[in-house]
This record gives sequence, C-alpha cells and structure tokens, in this order.
Amino acid sequence: MFVGKVIGNVVATKKDERLVGTKLLIVRPVDPWGRPDGPSQVAVDAVGAGIGEIVLVAEGSSARQAVRQPDSPVDAAIVGIVDSMEAKADEGIHPNRG
Repeated sequence: MFVGKVIGNVVATKKDERLVGTKLLIVRPVDPWGRPDGPSQVAVDAVGAGIGEIVLVAEGSSARQAVRQPDSPVDAAIVGIVDSMEAKADEGIHPNRG
C-alpha cells in the first residue's frame, strides 16, 4: 500500500469487461511531505476519489479484493481518501527524497 495524489483520470471506452463501470484514475506516489515519490500508475477507484486528493492505494491481490473482483486485471485500487498525514523527519525517512 502507498499514499499517492490523484493527478488525472483515464477514459477507455473499450476495455476488459471486468473493468466496465469502474473509474480509472492516475495516481502519483507521494512521500510523507506530499512530494512526488515515484512513477505514476493507473488505479481503479473504489471510494469516489477525485483529482487533487491524497489517497491510499492497495496493490496486487489486495487491490483486486478491494474492487470485489479477485480475477480482474487490476494491479492497483484506491481504497481510502487521506484526511491528514504526519511524519517526523528523524524516523528514518529522508526528508529530501523525491
């Protein structure tokens, strides 16, 4: 699981039938200070997130369980909208990363 920021959406009129009716969003991982921290990826939205929101993203089988389709072609799913984050710089996390 990682924390990311929704930076866009994906419209795909032709897609696997198990994805019909799903909302696909582009999420960029962020560090505890909200700075970009890795490449963007597409995630299925399971909670009604929107562009600009900070979200929790589950990956792999956890993502497929979140969308209640264990055999679907889903690698990432948005499973929460973050209200706030707090981290201490001296807890082993380098504040200048990213």
